[in-house]
Amino acid sequence: MNDSPGWASPGSPSPSDDQGTGSPSPAGDQGGPAPKWSENQPPPGQWSPPAAQPGGQVPPAPAPGWGGRGPYGGWAQPPAPKPGVIPLRPLGVGEILDGAVSTLRAHWRTVLGITLAVSAVVQLLQILMQRYVLPQAPAPDPDASPSELLEQTGEALRVSMIGLAPSTLLGLIAVFVTTALLTFVVTRSVLGRPVTFGDVWRDARPRLVPLLGLMFSLTLIVSAITLAGVLPGLLIGSVAGAVLVLFGGLAALLLVIWLTVRFSLSYSVVMLEGQGVIASLRRSAKLVRGSWWRIFGILTLTALLTTLITLIVVIPFSVIALLVDGDGMSGVLSGTAAPQASWTFLIITGIGAILASAIMYPISAGVTVLLYVDQRIRREALDLELARAAGVPGYGSTSPGDTTPRS
Repeated sequence: MNDSPGWASPGSPSPSDDQGTGSPSPAGDQGGPAPKWSENQPPPGQWSPPAAQPGGQVPPAPAPGWGGRGPYGGWAQPPAPKPGVIPLRPLGVGEILDGAVSTLRAHWRTVLGITLAVSAVVQLLQILMQRYVLPQAPAPDPDASPSELLEQTGEALRVSMIGLAPSTLLGLIAVFVTTALLTFVVTRSVLGRPVTFGDVWRDARPRLVPLLGLMFSLTLIVSAITLAGVLPGLLIGSVAGAVLVLFGGLAALLLVIWLTVRFSLSYSVVMLEGQGVIASLRRSAKLVRGSWWRIFGILTLTALLTTLITLIVVIPFSVIALLVDGDGMSGVLSGTAAPQASWTFLIITGIGAILASAIMYPISAGVTVLLYVDQRIRREALDLELARAAGVPGYGSTSPGDTTPRS
């Protein structure tokens, strides 16, 4: 395992594949192996010199940060290169969201092929479990006494909690697969390179086991924190126990949110830098340090947007399902039946959930990967390496350490 931070770019072997070879890969073309980018980069003054002009003269390098006369007689900063979906400079919130959406638009065949397939399998399994495996919530009795109504509410809550476990597991599987594959779609989009499913699978396959270990570790951490927060109150019981559950659950929620943001970049570290589970968590914490509130705000905004998109897509399908399923609609109006048990209702709402997930997964994965890229640009000048890897003129060779001027 390679413990040194770095980013093996899409299409390249893992960072440990060519250690000790002594010769960098000169390939900067789309078909050849791409360079590796490390946080241990030389300062800007050590990039390769500009190519010589005819006659043997080397043009002087422009002063850093100045690009010519501005509109008001001053000096204007040159625009950042943009070989792909984002400009290679520190990104704003709108540029991160736009980059995620632009990736979906630019490579919609590959992206939708992945997300539709994963969402369809997950929804099919959920429908089958709801229909044949999971218990159905009892229909409410309008003539029930207050005590009986309370008992029915508790039973419905118990059934919902039982159904939550397999749904959560299937959701984690969907996130696992889409994160593994869409990460490399986004990184290739940053460099402006074409993306095929074969390329994505070739890059993601060696990192599936570490990613699975990371997701399992994070799930275990969240479960342990939640259990530690609510278990004492559950053991005590009575009113005091209920109060303790409330405050313990709130404290556990705040800690989970803090850790979620702190480790939010670990998925990208595992996939792109070839790090192990513990090293990825430490690397993510290092990148997030000092930017916790900014990353929290961007992730929260992304969650709100994806939730809104999901509601816009899912609600019409749910209404159509109720209208088409006459028994289900009459049950809702009378309050005596549960329409979720109907095949018609499950299939129509499942189609809506598939379409919503196909849009939600790429945006969420895109924002996470671009946050990782943005933090490395801000802290480690990764934009210079990205420009070199993308073949942007004036940024030297395509491989770190290679001082051969570009032709």
